[in-house]
Amino acid sequence: MSFRRRLSLTLQPGQFTRRFYTLKSSSTPVTIGIRREDPARIWERRSPLTPDAVAELVSQGDVQVLIQDCDRRVFPVDEYVRAGAEVHPTLEPAHLVLGIKETPLLSLLTSPVRSTYQNAFLTGEKSNSQLEARLVDYELLTGTDGKRTVAFGWHAGGLGVASPFLVSICLTYRYAGTDAEPLVQYAPRPHTSLHIDAHRTQLRYVGSQIAEYGTPKILGPIVFGVTGNGNVTQGVLSILSELPIVKVNVGDLPALVSDPGTDLRKIYLVHALPDSYLSRADGTPYDRSDYYANPQEYHSLFHTKVAPYLTLLLNGVGWSANFPRLLTTSQLAMAKRLAAVGDISCDIGGGIEFVTRATTIDAPSYDVNGVSVMAVDILPASLPRDASVHFSERLLRYVRSIVDDYKGVKGGDVEAADALKRATIASNGQLQKGHEWLTDKVDAWRVTQGLRNEIDSTSDFDISPEDKGRRRAIERKKRVLVLGSGMVAGPAVDELAARSDVELIVGNREHWPLASNSLQEAERLVASHPSANRTRLSQLVKETDVVISLLPAPLHPAVAELCIEHKKHMVTASYISPAMRSLHSRAQSAGVLLLNEIGLDPGIDHCSAHSLLSRLRSENKQIVSFVSFCGGLPAPEAAEGVPFGYKFSWSPRGVLRAAGEGAIFRLADSLITRCCQNWEIPGEKLLLQNFPDVPLSNVLRLEGLANRNSMHYTEPYSLKGEELRTMLRGTLRYPGFASLMHSFGTIGLLESSKPILLDHWSSLSRLALEQKLGVSIPKGDFPSLKSALASVLPSTSIPPLLEALNWLHLLPTARVSSPAFGPLAPVPGHALPPADALALHLAHALRYAPNERDLVLLHHEIVARDHSGAEQVHTSTLMAYGNAGASAMASTVGLPVAFAALRVLDGSVRATGVWGPTVEEAVWRGVLEGLERKGFGVRETLRFGPSMEGALAAGLQRTISSI
Repeated sequence: MSFRRRLSLTLQPGQFTRRFYTLKSSSTPVTIGIRREDPARIWERRSPLTPDAVAELVSQGDVQVLIQDCDRRVFPVDEYVRAGAEVHPTLEPAHLVLGIKETPLLSLLTSPVRSTYQNAFLTGEKSNSQLEARLVDYELLTGTDGKRTVAFGWHAGGLGVASPFLVSICLTYRYAGTDAEPLVQYAPRPHTSLHIDAHRTQLRYVGSQIAEYGTPKILGPIVFGVTGNGNVTQGVLSILSELPIVKVNVGDLPALVSDPGTDLRKIYLVHALPDSYLSRADGTPYDRSDYYANPQEYHSLFHTKVAPYLTLLLNGVGWSANFPRLLTTSQLAMAKRLAAVGDISCDIGGGIEFVTRATTIDAPSYDVNGVSVMAVDILPASLPRDASVHFSERLLRYVRSIVDDYKGVKGGDVEAADALKRATIASNGQLQKGHEWLTDKVDAWRVTQGLRNEIDSTSDFDISPEDKGRRRAIERKKRVLVLGSGMVAGPAVDELAARSDVELIVGNREHWPLASNSLQEAERLVASHPSANRTRLSQLVKETDVVISLLPAPLHPAVAELCIEHKKHMVTASYISPAMRSLHSRAQSAGVLLLNEIGLDPGIDHCSAHSLLSRLRSENKQIVSFVSFCGGLPAPEAAEGVPFGYKFSWSPRGVLRAAGEGAIFRLADSLITRCCQNWEIPGEKLLLQNFPDVPLSNVLRLEGLANRNSMHYTEPYSLKGEELRTMLRGTLRYPGFASLMHSFGTIGLLESSKPILLDHWSSLSRLALEQKLGVSIPKGDFPSLKSALASVLPSTSIPPLLEALNWLHLLPTARVSSPAFGPLAPVPGHALPPADALALHLAHALRYAPNERDLVLLHHEIVARDHSGAEQVHTSTLMAYGNAGASAMASTVGLPVAFAALRVLDGSVRATGVWGPTVEEAVWRGVLEGLERKGFGVRETLRFGPSMEGALAAGLQRTISSI
């Protein structure tokens, strides 16, 4: 159980004012209370002290023991009475109260009892009518060597083997079509055993059956993986010794699993220690001291070196934030032999990311992608008598030390007293050194419990200056200013609004300032950008903590200037423009982070690429090819029969602008003579020199366009240009998009500077072509229009162009029918460049209907070469469909913005200046983990064979040859 989770509810005892029974002299007995565990914990039967321990304490003559009656406790209350304890309903007279698990919070506020708190106990004295309580955490009691001295760890490990073992045996036999009933019948179930020896006997019999008859050949060898090296793991290894175990090393696993001659009358055990699966991002080997000093620099290779070969994983490793996870949800797909996971550490959302909830003794498992997951948080309670005896023997020393302290005995157990001091979280009403970080959590808890009213009603004379400042800090929520709207704002606003400690400020020209934690209200407010009122905008920036700009990209630098002026951080989804990049030094001097490129593309593409590349580098692999394609498309059913096979889930103007931007990339293939040189395609040829077949799906046919300067990303991706044969980033479209968009450009519809004045949408193509050719085309004369088209386009391009223009009602002949997309949008009342007019029309004509879905597809293909020269093809893919709540484009652009903003808001990001998402792991990993929680996880695969480079190069060569 991790320290981080354990203390999330800790209270500061100094706020309680309760009646106490104090010691009057050294002859007054010290009263110890043993509390009744929370009735909601139906499987909790353990006790912190056994009747034998109580008898020993009472025999000293200066100790009184009170106990609350409990029928569920493993030792009947009569045994305690015979040992000298007295039954007491409330334990009110007790100086020291002991328990196993945490006390319900309400009882801490309403009862005079100094109660337990998680694996902890409280002691208290009365002084000046204020409680000076001492809160001691069992899990922090350590010896001089730093190792825990009071714990159930060994029992958790020993008993944590049984359920995962049972399930893994059942599942693996089921997959083989073989009956596992003979083994299942005798497999141990801890809570039905009287003691640990009986548990071992049952497991030993199962092992004898495996040793005699073996396991099904079709399954291959059964391999157990164990992690950790503490008490939990020692318990696991001790119990597993009852099976026919053969210990192997991590490096033995591939050959062991693939060898048909492996002895199936054994169970193979790999004890994976950190140096076998952890490595620095720079490729240097694991070093324990460096790892704990710089955990963010390390990556786990468990999913490639260990997990693919396991039948059962028993995890005894704890986890804390900033440390690499043992196994993520996306990596689980690589563990194809894995039948069950027993997370004995029970770190929810921790080292094993897909462990999302604790399980119980009677319902120990749940399914995650075909893998049975067990995370029972009270495993030692399966054998409550053995666990209580073990725990009580180790706790008794510290109880005696506290009794001596109460009695004023000098020169007692100094080592125990020192250990108690180290394990004290709060004393005399104050959090102790090392636990001050809990102050905000304590204060926040008080607010949620209504204690704020008690504080507010206290006079100024009763509140210290520190408390006053803390109260003001509680009352002020963190503020996020959202500027701009559009098609991607909803999911971002929704995610931000879900945080109760965040006040969402939304800019609007008519309502300034307004705040909302409601998505519907925020969407109403995010109606237009506030550029017309710089003074008011400056004031809003000044009063906020983080600014999110969803404005058009050209407006970002102006907002960034205000953020630098007021020393506020800023987050955007747009590319880093030259104007934005020029602010880098000023932002650093102001201590401000201007975080850009944190949407989909750019954004998630950078995060997922960086994650995969970092892992491959940590495996000492050489990157020789990097190909990445991304596209926002209609779902196939929504694209059928629609011009371009496309609909707009973001700004049409951006799509049209991108169609005219040049590209630089590198693509290697023997068919192309310039195989190891940069390819440069000018903007006017981008749509002609495309990739007609991008083979990243067995179902979808896709074409691709090179996207801007791919070589620019060798530096942020830390790729060595001289080692790369391919560096390509592209945009995905359905087949036919590029040729049709080129035709639109050829007839002048993509002209972005010279305006035209429309009288009807059907005149747009004629007027654009007139401007392009410099000749007049008679209005309403369709034959003359076709003749003009033939003068600039090949004959094969004219039929699909006319079909698209007619569908869009951009031809005179289209007036006679009703548009398939509903009534036409109003015609602009002023002159616009053809590209701007077309964008307005497409935004209406190619909008999504309420029942239509969009699709986002992001795919990286990285070819890596190992030390032997063999090449592996690694892929990373995100495929997401929109739903009734939000489009896939809105979710994959808006959510990363929100995740990154919240990381910045929470102080997890230290960088300053102008950066993209790979500046710190807190950003890119935070985005990926947030997406995983929302169901937009990135999936990684590994295959051997040809990459897509050849198909892309051949297709590009065909398009070049046809020009």
